[in-house]
Amino acid sequence: MSNYTQSTNFATKDALSSGDPLKIVKGTEINTEFANIAIAVATKADLVSPTFTGTVTLPSGAVGVTQSFGDNDTSLATTAFVQAAMAALFPVGAIYTAVVSTNPGTLLGFGTWTAFGAGRTMVGFNAANALFDTAEETGGSADAIVVSHTHTLTDPGHFHTSDLNNSYTNNGITPGGNAGPTLPSGVLATTTVTTGITIASAGSSGTNANYQPYITVYMWKRTA
Repeated sequence: MSNYTQSTNFATKDALSSGDPLKIVKGTEINTEFANIAIAVATKADLVSPTFTGTVTLPSGAVGVTQSFGDNDTSLATTAFVQAAMAALFPVGAIYTAVVSTNPGTLLGFGTWTAFGAGRTMVGFNAANALFDTAEETGGSADAIVVSHTHTLTDPGHFHTSDLNNSYTNNGITPGGNAGPTLPSGVLATTTVTTGITIASAGSSGTNANYQPYITVYMWKRTA
């Protein structure tokens, strides 16, 4: 962009004496001045709806017109417009996550933020589940006991053995084969028991055994 620079100082000619050839205003001098003016004017932007070319450099502190919220045309965005757009992305109640501990109010330049959800993961709202039907409900445990459950056992059959060679009746002993000593009614001596029943164990227990795979981040909630 060119600025007009005067080539001839016409005012100095007035002080010259008559007959001095420099006192004369020449047509070439006038043409030069008009040419310089024309060049300067042609490289200046209009006041109304100017069209700039090249790299435009605005002075520090330049003030622009703040566009209406949601404007998506090619108008230049002022700092006020950008800040309003950022604030709309994180309204009061929004959650901000990061892997740095800096308060979002410092990073974003707006809002009041408080640390949120220490030691907890987030789960989606579910109106059909009483555990998740209200925002900011909490629950769960890192060290919960095993959920109540049952084991089913099947007895493959077992038997009792006695060192007596007798058969029994309802009210006593009827000798059979080799007679043995008499036992009181209803009493059977048992020497061994065989069942074949086993119960398998599974799973694990211990501190922090109930955590899902996780990654730690900083969470903040905008409160104002």
